[in-house]
Amino acid sequence: MSRTVSTERAARHYETVARAIIHLREHAASQPGLDELAGAVGLSPFHLQRLFAEWVGISPKRFLQFLTKEYAREQLARSTDVLETSERAGLGSASRLHDLMVSCEAMTPGEVGQAGAGLRIGFGLGPTPLGRALVAWTARGICELAFVDGPEAMAVSAIAAQWPRAHSERDDAAAGALLARVFAELPERGRLHLVLRGTNFQIRVWQALMRTQPGEQLGYGELARRIGSPGAARAVGGALAANRLAWLIPCHRVIRETGEPGRYRWGEPRKQAALGWEAARVGEAARPWQPARA
Repeated sequence: MSRTVSTERAARHYETVARAIIHLREHAASQPGLDELAGAVGLSPFHLQRLFAEWVGISPKRFLQFLTKEYAREQLARSTDVLETSERAGLGSASRLHDLMVSCEAMTPGEVGQAGAGLRIGFGLGPTPLGRALVAWTARGICELAFVDGPEAMAVSAIAAQWPRAHSERDDAAAGALLARVFAELPERGRLHLVLRGTNFQIRVWQALMRTQPGEQLGYGELARRIGSPGAARAVGGALAANRLAWLIPCHRVIRETGEPGRYRWGEPRKQAALGWEAARVGEAARPWQPARA
């Protein structure tokens, strides 16, 4: 199976998964089983089970374990240990692996002030395991990645609004190839370069997020501590809301201290799907996990 076909299939599967997550959130008190969940998304239990296995490699029941508050709280408790363990191991920071795959640079105030004058921006839409996405890039790297649920014209217009004086050109084929690299199963060194547009504080928050590990979850307060501003949890939330590089700057990993996923620019169902998809793929699914006892 080609990578493109596989990615397109994963994108279609995500739509079903999102509907299942919405149903589960609305009926959490009754703990719906596989039969009810399959009926809610218009599939047979057999096909729903198979879809999950193809989408992320685990069953719906296993996947739902990653969406519970108990699991989220366990991850919050571990988030500090992740950083401390990597430093004790001599890695310097938890971002060492990420640094080999993704690099970034901030735009200068002058570049931002020029509103894209003289800049050529390529953009396009393509499938990802978490639904359709729009990605935009310059000669220096990726400058936007956004999941798209509504009319694509709205997503495309956002590029023009960000860079009104730039020359933009749509290329869906190039976008699809770039998104395949972003969501590659086996990332390679030096593959992606990001161009960040934000305040100094926002960029500090984003860079700290890029040092987190796949499958890790942390609270707003913990993220504030990691950037050396322990009293800035609210401001951290504002920086997450301003993030225009979905997944690459993994703001989906920041959750409320209560274990609730919290807001997400591209929808709470997608945030929960992203957390479960990521946790399963980094091997958490292989580890026996039971909800914490009250």
